[in-house]
Amino acid sequence: MRRWNGWGDETTVVELPSHGEAFLAELIGPGQALADASLEQVLAKVPASRLSAHPLVSLDAEARLRHARGQSLADWLAMRSGEFGVFPDGVAFPESAAQIRQLLAWASQQDLIVIAYGGGTSVAGHINPQASDKPVLTLSLERMGKLIEIDDDSLIATFGPGANGPQVESQLRARGYTLGHYPQSWELSTLGGWVASRSSGQQSLRYGRIEQLFAGGKVETFAGTLEIPSFPASAAGPDLRELLLGSEGRFGIISEVKVRISRLAEQENFYAVFMPDWQQALAGIRRLAQARVPLSMLRLSNAGETRTQLALAGHPQQIAWLEKYLALRGAREGKCMLTFGVTGSRTQNGASLKQAKALLKGFGGVFSGTLLGKKWVENRFRFPYLRHGLWSAGYAVDTLETATDWSNVDSLLNKVEVSLRDGLGEEGERVHVFTHLSHVYGEGSSIYTTYVFRPGNSYEQALARWQRLKHAASQTIVANGGTISHQHGVGRDHAPYLAVEKGELGMAALKALSAHFDPEQRLAPGVLLEQ
Repeated sequence: MRRWNGWGDETTVVELPSHGEAFLAELIGPGQALADASLEQVLAKVPASRLSAHPLVSLDAEARLRHARGQSLADWLAMRSGEFGVFPDGVAFPESAAQIRQLLAWASQQDLIVIAYGGGTSVAGHINPQASDKPVLTLSLERMGKLIEIDDDSLIATFGPGANGPQVESQLRARGYTLGHYPQSWELSTLGGWVASRSSGQQSLRYGRIEQLFAGGKVETFAGTLEIPSFPASAAGPDLRELLLGSEGRFGIISEVKVRISRLAEQENFYAVFMPDWQQALAGIRRLAQARVPLSMLRLSNAGETRTQLALAGHPQQIAWLEKYLALRGAREGKCMLTFGVTGSRTQNGASLKQAKALLKGFGGVFSGTLLGKKWVENRFRFPYLRHGLWSAGYAVDTLETATDWSNVDSLLNKVEVSLRDGLGEEGERVHVFTHLSHVYGEGSSIYTTYVFRPGNSYEQALARWQRLKHAASQTIVANGGTISHQHGVGRDHAPYLAVEKGELGMAALKALSAHFDPEQRLAPGVLLEQ
């Protein structure tokens, strides 16, 4: 059963180990636990629906509650406190494109706001209903998750938009294929959501981001159905796929997705390498990316994240032995862990591994084999669950991300970390901050930063602290050559900063597209575009 007030399956629990709690207490102070509201308390706050009855729409209070919030820290605080704010007036569960069109027509007749809902994993405020004179209809695509067909010659699979990560992979693997798209939200997020938010998977180095995987599809708009055919390439004007990629539900509801798939690899392994310091680590990963060594994944943790990972890993005696071994090999205080994957045939993987080892050795890299790589694979989708363990111990955790050119990576990373580390200084509060690079390109890299802070004595104080930190970091990003989002999308949280990146003319073009497909502005108003 999925949690109503947090992340994932309620039977999965990731607790903060005792030595991890001591580690955080020493860094930022003892935890400050806040009381959680019960489901019964929140259900009592769900108001009567303003919608009339419709056969595809549920007016049930719990269904409306479970579709009212995403997974940002602001959403987390709302759910745990029980102060959700606004609830959708109803939740629709279409099973076909025809039913989506029927619901859009009904929304126009009834003067409704419509919000598309995939897996509910947004961390940028995409799916949150806002106070409005118009009733709000949330349109869940969870019943449209089937594999429709596979073109075995072209390696193109057609899916319903509501297929989540496990559904996508299980249906493909049964036929000997994979999509290879693994965002951290993989177990809950959906294919349609990946397209709408321009998602990036952990192994995008091999398979590509969603824009490389997305081959075409259909979207239902208030102006009609837009069908995008799949071509291997085309010079026939602007690529209409780009209208859908990153549109975040403002132009229409995705009803069908065509994706480029791959045959299952013969072999896949992940390795951990410890670099002696950040500068050598940064130079090494940049060289790997620009040399186009055929790897499937590269992830570089800075010294702060490496230290935190080892502190929270459990098995302190084994970690102590690892620390001694690494120190003997020259990776001491300030070391950085680099994890990489090789995926393909045994021959290809052997050559890739040999090339990566030789290159990283030139930057002082110390290989630790596949054990830590296997641990990474086992836990790759468990990090969001750690928010529960941290919260129980009295700590709030959030993440933010950006991307920039290599010449700016070090500078921007440091400025973002400083903005967060000093963000609560006026209150005398410390913030624990650490970063990794997880998606690398020849010209630059993503920057993914995690920050942990104490929530204070109330939910109001916790929200105010998060808002202060989020704003400080976002301002720092757009003022220093970073994109406001590399993979999380814009939503409502990042919309105030988008104009810095797109410019006046670019924003006007996006607004014109929104007005074309949705003349009455019923689709997720305030998402992506503030107006």
